Amino acid sequence: MPSQNTDAMAELETLTSVSSRQEQKDGNANARRRLGYPETLCSLSTEERNKLERQLVRKLDARLMAPLIIMYIMNYLDRNAIAAAKIAGIVDDLNLSDSEFQTCISILFVGYILMQIPSNLYLTKIGKPSIYLPLCMAIWGSLCAVTGAVHNFSGLAATRFLLGFVEAAHHFESRRASHLRGTESLRSETKCCSALGLEAWRWIFIIEGAITVAIATTVTFILPDFPTNTKWMTDQERALASWRPIADIGEEDWVSPEEEGLAAGFQQCIRDYKTWLFAILIFAVVSSGTINSYFPTIVETLNYSRTTTLLFTAPPYLLSCIVTLCVSFNADRTGERYFHFTLPTWISVAGFIISGSTTNFPARYISMMIMLPGVYTAFTIGLTWLANALPRPPAKRAAALALCSAASNCSSIYGAFLYPQSTAPRYIMAMGINASTAVMSIIVANFLHFDLKRLNRKLDEAELEAEAEQVGGMGAQTEGTVQSNFRYLY
Repeated sequence: MPSQNTDAMAELETLTSVSSRQEQKDGNANARRRLGYPETLCSLSTEERNKLERQLVRKLDARLMAPLIIMYIMNYLDRNAIAAAKIAGIVDDLNLSDSEFQTCISILFVGYILMQIPSNLYLTKIGKPSIYLPLCMAIWGSLCAVTGAVHNFSGLAATRFLLGFVEAAHHFESRRASHLRGTESLRSETKCCSALGLEAWRWIFIIEGAITVAIATTVTFILPDFPTNTKWMTDQERALASWRPIADIGEEDWVSPEEEGLAAGFQQCIRDYKTWLFAILIFAVVSSGTINSYFPTIVETLNYSRTTTLLFTAPPYLLSCIVTLCVSFNADRTGERYFHFTLPTWISVAGFIISGSTTNFPARYISMMIMLPGVYTAFTIGLTWLANALPRPPAKRAAALALCSAASNCSSIYGAFLYPQSTAPRYIMAMGINASTAVMSIIVANFLHFDLKRLNRKLDEAELEAEAEQVGGMGAQTEGTVQSNFRYLY
């Protein structure tokens, strides 16, 4: 009999414990409902939700990171193929004057700027990046390949303009997408293709264009859309992906085409003073990066053979890849933006000064090794910083990113004319302007740093006032509680 009583007591304690845990779980679920959690997430514990979030991030990275990186590589390679083509003989074969070649470089950015804002707003409106981006990629890849068939200045200028018009769609805002240019060295191998009856520079365009089209047909089956219309997500994953922006900022990222007002988003963008500060910041750093279109030409002044010159071109791009990735990941890990932007920019300033000050080979090559990583890293962090500072609504964010990118690429129109052959090998005017605009971006970054800190203090004060009102019984908890989690990254 005592044994039976003991067993009964143990069973009762177990039932009581289970009941208590269930009551606590039900209480937590009800609390989450009051905070606006999606119904499918209310029953999950904090540990279960964190586990689901980690699984979702891994799944998104697998489907998003690799395609975006590859697409960005091809976007940059196709856009700047003309820089390697100059080394491979396009100027002589097409009888281009110095000004005509400069025009062919700059005209791409005219098309790029004209289409930047409409393209970004349209993509946000339709909510189908998995279709829109690969389609644009296939078109620009075809245009790149067609460039290999031109025979005069007019044909080259026309294809370059159209190429920029279509490439405007690929202005990525992903904080993890970085500039990867290490594959630039592969261009040196196209020299051997001239034996097949075509000049080496033609093969540069044809091969890169064909690869781009092949990639475009593949990534359309991999890329996700927005959380609400991505089919391969589970209901819980879709609810979590939609909830995260609400938890962080107080507003869902994308709902439907009908909810995305293009005109309203653009108006909100241009009325926010932060848009114009970031426009100046990104313009200044991109202006410093105009050296990219002439970088193989700069390396050529080291007076080595064509193949050796192309090989010397590769290490700075590879280093840019490594540095940009490392700095970007650390910026995301720490949530810091100012120092991750300004320190690489100062390094690029040093590179410009050294390159314009001497013709000594070791010093000049070291300057080339540090100027590109500094510029590329600053540009990547600058765009991410902009997306953090103007996160919602999506149409406003898209318009701001497009506007700042379009404004910044205005520098690429005149940037091509900063490198006339007569100023080689030091290109003092170009290096001086590049250093000056880099310093200008640092000055604007300082202002943004302190201004965003000021705005965060105002958000802190508003949150304290709201809490005091709730404690005093003057107001009930609302959805605004969720929005108060947002803070600017500086």
